[in-house]
Amino acid sequence: MVKTGMMNKKHTLIITVSLIGGLVLAACGAGTAPESEAAPAKNLEPAQGETPTEIAPTNTAETAATDTSTEAIPSEPTAAAPEESPASVVSFANDVFPIIKSRCYNCHGGQRVEKGLLLGSYDELLAGSDNGPVIVPGNAADSLLVELVASQKMPKRGPKLTPPQVQLITEWVNSGAPNN
Repeated sequence: MVKTGMMNKKHTLIITVSLIGGLVLAACGAGTAPESEAAPAKNLEPAQGETPTEIAPTNTAETAATDTSTEAIPSEPTAAAPEESPASVVSFANDVFPIIKSRCYNCHGGQRVEKGLLLGSYDELLAGSDNGPVIVPGNAADSLLVELVASQKMPKRGPKLTPPQVQLITEWVNSGAPNN
């Protein structure tokens, strides 16, 4: 059944998050509550015909992390809510422009300019081509540059961009295509 498969994935996710949370709390020096204080186990499977609902945490480590009456426990970024750190911001000058210079400049820079697209600088990239803009800051899905390198239609000559290179360009465009 589809519902059973989805519930198993949800249960696996809940268990995984509980285990990771417990490990994080243990690493921070917070102990778990004695066995007598632990909440009783609940049946996680909905009854026949019931709609699955949100399940309250039963793990004492999760309860301690969400209980406002306990002392403050430093929180770590989780996979579900990644926070951008300065190190994770894609830089045009350090990350994107070197890729463009090595893969695109032969046809879109210097003496040769195909389709009116110059890629020798940030301003030239933003100016676009004879056909209009090639990037839409904040929206990689609507950016022609991202579409063409991701589909490997560009560059026409020379080595194609690697998946990590395409990802860097995509992240840069999605972050607003800053001149950083």
